Amino acid sequence: MTGSNEYKLNQGPDDSISAVKFSPSATQFLLVSSWDGTVRLFDVGSNTMRMKYQHSAPVLDCAFYDPTHSWSGGLDAQLKTHDLNTDQDTIVGTHDAPIRCVEYCPEVNVMVTGSWDRSVRLWDPRTPCNAGTFTQPEKVYTLSVAGDRLIVGTAGRRVLVWDLRNMGYVLQRRESSLKYQTRCIRAFPNKQFNRGTCSCEYLDPSQEIQKKKYAFKCHRLKEEGIEQVYPVNAISFHSIHNTFATGGSDGFVNIWDPFNKKRLCQFHRYPTSIASLAFNNDGTMLAIAASYMHERGDINHPENTIFIRQVTDAETKPNPLLTQSCMQLHLQGGTSSCTICRSVSLSVHFSISDS
Repeated sequence: MTGSNEYKLNQGPDDSISAVKFSPSATQFLLVSSWDGTVRLFDVGSNTMRMKYQHSAPVLDCAFYDPTHSWSGGLDAQLKTHDLNTDQDTIVGTHDAPIRCVEYCPEVNVMVTGSWDRSVRLWDPRTPCNAGTFTQPEKVYTLSVAGDRLIVGTAGRRVLVWDLRNMGYVLQRRESSLKYQTRCIRAFPNKQFNRGTCSCEYLDPSQEIQKKKYAFKCHRLKEEGIEQVYPVNAISFHSIHNTFATGGSDGFVNIWDPFNKKRLCQFHRYPTSIASLAFNNDGTMLAIAASYMHERGDINHPENTIFIRQVTDAETKPNPLLTQSCMQLHLQGGTSSCTICRSVSLSVHFSISDS
C-alpha cells in the first residue's frame, strides 16, 4: 500500500536490505547495501538505479565519503571504496571477521569501521590506508560518530565512547540501560548523540544530569489481548528539526519528538520488518527499507522493498509551544539557561534494543 506521498524504488536488491544511506550533500542520491552482495546507487528523484557494484559476500553496511565515493563492507571482511563516477572500486583493507559498520567522520576526515573481530579500525580516505586498529571488549554491532566522538555498541550490552582525535584510551565505558542487546546507535544532527526500547541518556557523567535519562516503549502491539514486543531495528534523525524516526520488526515507522518525549505520528504498516531508515539531507524525504530480518527463521515473506516517502513538517516538527518556551528562556539568559537546549546539547544516544 502506497499513497500519493510515497512510492517504491525500482530495481531494488534481490535479497535482504542491510542499510540505506542518503548523500550528505545531495537530496536525491541514496546508497543501498544488501545481502545479495551488492551496493546500489539510486537517484530517488527519477526513481532510477544509477549503478551498482559487487562484493563477494553479503554487504552489511555502506557510507558516502563524499558525493562521488562510497565505502562498504560485509561478510567477506573486505573494506571497499568505489568511485561512483568511473565505476571503479578499490579494496582498502580487511578485518579478521565480517565488517558490521561503516561510517564517515567529516570532523576528523576518517572512515570508521566496526567488526565482529572485536575491533574498530580507522581509515585515511585520502590515501586510502589503515590509520589504526583499536580493540573492543566484544563484537561490534553498531557505532555512530558525534562530532569528534565515536560511540560503539558491542555484544554484551556494552557501550564505549572514544575521542577520534586521541584513540589511546576510552573516554567512557557503560552498560546499556536497556534490557536486551543494543541494535543501533545514532547521533543527533547537532553533533551530540542519542540510544532506543528507546532510552535517552547523557554524556555528562554528573549525577544531576544522569537523573534526566529516560526510556520509552516504541514498537509494541496488542494481538489477541497480549502485548507483543518487537525489535527496534533502525533510527534516523531529521537534520532540521532534530526529531527522529524509528523502524521496527512490527512493520511500523514512528516519528518521535525527543523534547516532549512524545510520538508525533505513525505511518501505515509496511509489508514486513523495517530494516533501515534514512532522512535525506534537507529532511524532505525518508527512505524506508522494508525487509524481512529472519526473526522467525526461514519462512516465506514479502519482497524486500525500499519506499521513498515525502515527509511534511506536520509529521516531523516538534511542538511549537516548546519552541516558544525555548526562545523565551534564550532571551532571559542565553542557551545555558535554557533547560530544553541544555538537555539536548548533553544528550547521549538512542540505542535500539529488542524491547
